[in-house]
Order: sequence, then structure tokens, then C-alpha cells
Amino acid sequence: MSDAASLKDAGNKAFAAKQYSEAIDHFTQAIQLDRNNHVLWSNRSASKAGLKDWLGALEDADQTIKVNPKWSKGYARRGAALHGAHRYAEAITAYEEGIKIEDSPALQKGLKEVKDAQAREEAAEEEADMGGLGKMFSDPNLIAKLASNPKTQPLLSDPAFVAKLQAMQTNPALGSNALQDPRMIQVLGALMGIDMQGFERPEGSTELPPGVTPMSPPSASSPSPASSAKAAASAAPQPPSTKVPEPKDEPMEEVEETEEDKQKKEALELKAKGSELYKKRDFTPAAENFQKAWDLWPHDITFLTNLAAVQFEAGDYDAAISTCEKAVEHGRELRADFKIIAKAFGRIGTAYMRKDDMDNAIKFFSKSLSEHRTPDILNKLRDCEKLKKERDATAYINPEEAEKAREEGNTKFKAGDFAGAVKSYTEAIKRSPNDPKGYNNRSNAYTKLMALPEALKDAEKAIEVDPKFIKAYIRKSVVLCSMREYTKAMEAAQEGSEHDVDQKHAAELEAQMQKCAAGLYSERSGETEEETLARATRDPEVAKIMQDPIMQQILQQAQSDPASLQDHMKNPQVRANIQKLVAAGIIKTR
Repeated sequence: MSDAASLKDAGNKAFAAKQYSEAIDHFTQAIQLDRNNHVLWSNRSASKAGLKDWLGALEDADQTIKVNPKWSKGYARRGAALHGAHRYAEAITAYEEGIKIEDSPALQKGLKEVKDAQAREEAAEEEADMGGLGKMFSDPNLIAKLASNPKTQPLLSDPAFVAKLQAMQTNPALGSNALQDPRMIQVLGALMGIDMQGFERPEGSTELPPGVTPMSPPSASSPSPASSAKAAASAAPQPPSTKVPEPKDEPMEEVEETEEDKQKKEALELKAKGSELYKKRDFTPAAENFQKAWDLWPHDITFLTNLAAVQFEAGDYDAAISTCEKAVEHGRELRADFKIIAKAFGRIGTAYMRKDDMDNAIKFFSKSLSEHRTPDILNKLRDCEKLKKERDATAYINPEEAEKAREEGNTKFKAGDFAGAVKSYTEAIKRSPNDPKGYNNRSNAYTKLMALPEALKDAEKAIEVDPKFIKAYIRKSVVLCSMREYTKAMEAAQEGSEHDVDQKHAAELEAQMQKCAAGLYSERSGETEEETLARATRDPEVAKIMQDPIMQQILQQAQSDPASLQDHMKNPQVRANIQKLVAAGIIKTR
């Protein structure tokens, strides 16, 4: 997405090419990115004026003044829009208000143009009211023209008539009453360069004015003096229609170099220098440039976030946190982009992460994500939460407290409070997660509650924590038996026997295997050999063993020599396969 500056440049180019609609589109997009830029409103006002959308131009000019009431150009835009709308009095007021702020040539020129336009329109209206006669009598050479004409020269010997002519010359509006005096016919003829004698010849006379050819006799009688006067008046030149010129298109103006603009420009230059120094890892002068940029023009919090980045890389995490907090505070006031706010929060979180303060790190990473979600901050939050959880668990470990909780669980178990026992065993596990007894005891409590999947999971966890903890194998086998997974239960018991090196739990394991065998026998009672084979081969492991050439040879040999099977059982892999086949019912023992 383009920034406001590039959109403004594109709008200026379109305006210069008189592509006003395109210019309006560019300025509108720029305004959406930077609504407080008075120049953008001003330029769009000029573009709308180019399309003669005077009302739209006036609205943008008013917004320009609202954003920056001290900028004289806004009043010029307002004056131009009002000029185009023929609201001359308001336009004059707008220009005069702008001149009070800055007496610029552009404002003076606009004021003069609108006053001239007003004067022209008023004159046109006045002329329309007085008619063409008034214009003829306003001729400054009126008396001289009449004195030089032989027809009208005698009329000037009458002082009263001359006074009347002079009054009409001073006030042309009196010309509308001129026809009341018959002598005015000769005056009009002289002023229009027409010999009026043709209109005054006696009735029945055939005399024609010089240069006029005879025509067939008219059907109507000759015109009377009054009609002659009307003809003369109609022949008088009419005032041309006056079209008031509209204000000219003014070229777009860049942001005027106000003091604030100069400060912003200098601040951006300092920011660029700071960035170059930061890339070179020259942190001290980089920090100085960013700080100067902020001090010079405190309206862009990226100066502060960049300063915080320098402080962070320099290892001054407390300073980086303080600077980012300041950036967030000012960013809220300036209504900064939420992405920049999120970046500041993220940097605070990273600084706390470096300080090994996971609580605050999680707090500020969460704040950053609430402003704007980014994968980087999300991953950091998850890492912190995971590390905090691990640390909390480690800090919670206390073997003595774990033993107390386990004993408490045993008491509740004996009392038949299996749910309470689960709670106590869970506390024991938290206090000592590497003790298999807690998992094994909780597995037993889950079994009583018939929560068999949870019981099996705890039994397997106990084996994972301590593979030599034989009671966990027995517990697993018991749970599997309860789930009617007799084959797996027998395998669990057999695995326990393998780890019971000192044979302390041999009796329990043997009893459990017999229980599993009884379960299998009960399950398979009445099953034919074909049904047994079909069921067993549905087990992928059994099918794989049956397809193994070596196992096929061993089984064939065992049929003729059962004692040979004992020799093969010395091989651990063969033994495991044979036990699997025994459990599946393929090999039957007596």
C-alpha cells in the first residue's frame, strides 16, 4: 500500500495534466491515511474546483481550515470555491480573513478577481435594467457629437434641453424616459449614425434618404414619430451578455515550509542517520540521533521505538522498556498506527524476556498481540509460557510434601473416596513428577472409578518414569484385563517378569498371567481351530509372525519334536514371537 506522500505526488501530477477525477481519487486515498494533513484537503478542494464541483470544493476548503486554521492557503481555497459558486460577498470575506493571517500575492490576486467579477455582474445587471438607450446617453462625447451634426446642432441652443442631456449623461438610467421628448429622435439618430429624416418625411412624400432605393409602396401608412423612436431604440446596439469569468485553476502546492515542517524534515534526516549508525552497530551516536529527532519533532513515535531498539541491542533493557512505555503513552495521544503500538509492546516483552522476567514478558507479549498479531510475537509468547510452566513445576517439586499427599491419597482410597484419592495423588505427582508410585497409585484409583483409559495412561507413565518399577507392569496388566485386552495384558505381565530380576514380584506376575490366560480361555471357549486361526490372523503382528519363514520352520519342527521348542525359546526374539502365538491361541499349552 502506498503512503500518503506518494499518493499526494500522484495526485499533483494528475492535477497538472488536468485529470481532475484521477487527482481526486489519489488525494482521497492519501486523506484516508493521513486525515490531519491540511495540504491534502486543500489539493482535493482545488481538484474539485477543476471539475466545477464548487460545493465539494467548499467542503474540502472548510476542512482544510478546520485542520489548520493558521494556514492562509485554506482561506484562498474557500474564496475560490465561493467565487465559482458566485457567492461573491462570502468569497471576499474568505480572502480578507486569509490576508489577515498572511498578506500573500495569491490572496490579493484572488480578492481582486472576485471583486472585479462582482463589479462586472452588477454592471451587467444595471445595464440590463436601463436598456440600450442608457448606454448611448452615457457616452462622454455626447454633446460634441450632437454639436458636430447639422441636424442636432440647433437643438443645443436650448439650455433646458442641454441640461436634460447632461443629466442623462450623468445618470444613464434616465434614458428610459428619453422618448417622451420628440427632439430625442434626432439625438438618437445622430448617436447611432442614422439620418432620421426618412422617419420624419411628410405624409405622402416620396423623398427617400440618401442611399435608399425605392421599393413598392407599403401597404401600411408611414410610421409615426413614436413608432420611429421605437424602431430607433430597437436598432440601438444591445449590451453584450456579460459572462463572469470563473476562478482559474491554481497549481498544486507542496507542503509550505512552515517552522513545523522544517522541524519534521530535520527530524526525519536525524532518524535516517540513526538507522545507518544502528546498522553499523554504532549504538551511542545512533541513540543520540533518535533522541534528537524525537526532541525536535515529537509527533512520530517510531523515533522512540528505534531508540528503544538501540538500547535493547546495547543491553540496557530497563532503558528500552522505559522508552517503549513512553512511545505507547504518546502513541495513544497521537493516535499512532496500532502496528507501531504493538511493536512497542513486543519490544517491552522481549526486554523482560532477556531479563528472565517471564511474568512481565507474557503480560506485554499478550498486549502486543491484542493490538496486532504477528507470528514472531506469538511464538515468543508460547516459549515464555512453556518455560514459565516448566519453572513453576520445578519450583513446586518437594518430595516430602509429595509423600504426605500420597499418604493422604492412600487414606482416602482405603475409605472408598476414590475421587478424593485421585486429587491427592495428582498433588503428589506435581510435587514429585519423577516418582512412579504417584502415577501407579492414581492408576489404581482411576481403575476403581472405571476411568480405564486414564488408568492405562498413568500405568504407562509410571513405567516410562522408572522401567524397573515392577508394580507398574502389574497395574498395566490389570487395567488391560479390565478392558478385556487379555493378550496385551499377558504381554505386559511377561514384560514385567523380564524386568523382575530379583524375582520379588514373581508370584504376583504369575498370578496375573494365569488370570489373563483364564480370560483368554473363557473368551475363546467353544472356538474351533479354524475360527481361532481366522481371529488370530486378523492381528497384524500375528500375521507377520506366521508369514516369517524362520518361524514357519520352527513351528513345523515343533510339531514332530515338541522339545525342540524349548531350545528355540532361548532366543529372546523367538521367545517373544512364540509367546505372541500362545496368547493368540495358535500354539496351545497344557
